[in-house]
Amino acid sequence: MTVQSTANDFRFQTPSALPIDASFDGGPITSDGGALLLAEVERHTGILARLAGCFTDHRDPDLTEHTVAQLVAQRVYGIALGYEDLNDHDRLRTDPLLATLVGKDDPLGQRRARPGDRGKPLAGKSTLNRLELTPADAGRCARYKKIVARPEDIERLFVDVFLDAHAAPPEEIVLDLDATDDPLHGAQEGRFFHGYYDCYCYLPLYVFCGEHLLCAKLQTAEHGAAAGALAELERVVGRVRRAWPHVRVLVRGDSDFATEDIMAWCEGAGVDYVFGLEPNSRLREAIGREMMWAHVGWLQTGVAWREWADLQYQTRKSWTRPRRVVAKAEYLPGGPNPRFVVTSLKAEARPAQQRSLRRRIRCGRARGRRRTPSGWACGVASRGWWVRRCRRSSSGGAAGTGV
Repeated sequence: MTVQSTANDFRFQTPSALPIDASFDGGPITSDGGALLLAEVERHTGILARLAGCFTDHRDPDLTEHTVAQLVAQRVYGIALGYEDLNDHDRLRTDPLLATLVGKDDPLGQRRARPGDRGKPLAGKSTLNRLELTPADAGRCARYKKIVARPEDIERLFVDVFLDAHAAPPEEIVLDLDATDDPLHGAQEGRFFHGYYDCYCYLPLYVFCGEHLLCAKLQTAEHGAAAGALAELERVVGRVRRAWPHVRVLVRGDSDFATEDIMAWCEGAGVDYVFGLEPNSRLREAIGREMMWAHVGWLQTGVAWREWADLQYQTRKSWTRPRRVVAKAEYLPGGPNPRFVVTSLKAEARPAQQRSLRRRIRCGRARGRRRTPSGWACGVASRGWWVRRCRRSSSGGAAGTGV
C-alpha cells in the first residue's frame, strides 16, 4: 500500500537514553509479504498455471494488458491473503509485491497504456469479475466479458492435482463427503434461508481425501447436503480408478449421505462406505441391553462408559435391503448418547486393510468437533473411531454384542 505523510520523520520520547525515530522514506511498502511463500508453492507445483489453462480467452491480444494467468494468480493470491471481495482489488491493484508475484514486468505500473492506470500495475475489480461472470456462450463478439471458464476442465484439475501428488498409487484412499453453509449478505440469486444455520446461505458440497480437495460444488440451501453427491462421487471415483485401477476406496459422510442411491451405487461399484445414521426408536431399542450396561458402568466408575453392538438393520421405506449397522452405546455424565453408523465393511477377517486404514486414520486430517444439521456432533476425522471399530469387528476382535 502507498504511504503518504506530511512529515518526513518523527522522534518518539522513551524512558531510556536510546532514541527511536520513524521515517516514511521507504518507498512502496506492502503488508502482504506472506504471499512470497504462496508464490514459491506455485513455482514448484504450477497449479495456478494449470488453472489458467481451463479458461478460453477471446480478447484481442494487442489490446490485452493482463493475461488470464495473471488474472487468475491475482484473484487466488488475494483470496489466500484474506481479500475475498473483488472490491478489495481496487486497493490491491497498486501493490508492487503482488504485481511481481503475478508476473508483471512493470510492478510499479508506470508503463500502463492509459495515463489514468499508471501507478496501478494490477487489474481492478471490473476486469477481474470477467473470470467469474462471463457467460458460457460468450465469444469474440461479446462487448466486455470474453474470458470463458470451462467448468469440466476445472473439476478434472482438482482430481488431477491429487493424483499427481502421489509418486505411486496408494493401496487405499478415504473420501470424505461434507457440506457446510456459505452465508449470504445480499439478494444473491438462489439464496435460501436455512433454519439450522439461521441465515440465508448456499450449501456447497465438498469431497476431500486427507488434505486434498477433490470437489467443490456450489449448491443452493433448499436441498439436503447429499444433493448432487452421487454424481460427483461417480465422477471422482471414476477418474481415480482410471489412473489407479486397483486402489481400494472408502467413502465417509454424515447421516445425510446414508441414502439408498448412494449406498446402492457404492455396493455395485465395489466402494466401501461408512455413513452416520440418525438414531431412532427402533435403533435405540435394538441396543437397549448395551445401553443398560453402559449405564451400569457409568454408575460404578463415574466416567463416560461405552459398549458396542453389531446388528443388521433396514428402514421401513427408504432402504431396499438390510445393511450392517455398528452402534456405540455410550453413557455420559449428562445422560445417554447412542451413536450409529451404517457400513458396507463385512464382518469377516481383513487384516491387511485394517492395518492400512489404521495408519491412514492416525495421519488423517483433523476437522475438529462441530454440530451439523444431521446431529452428527463430531467432525469428519472423528469417524475414524467408527472405521476402526468396524475394522476390528470385521477381523474378529472385540466388537460388542450382536443384536
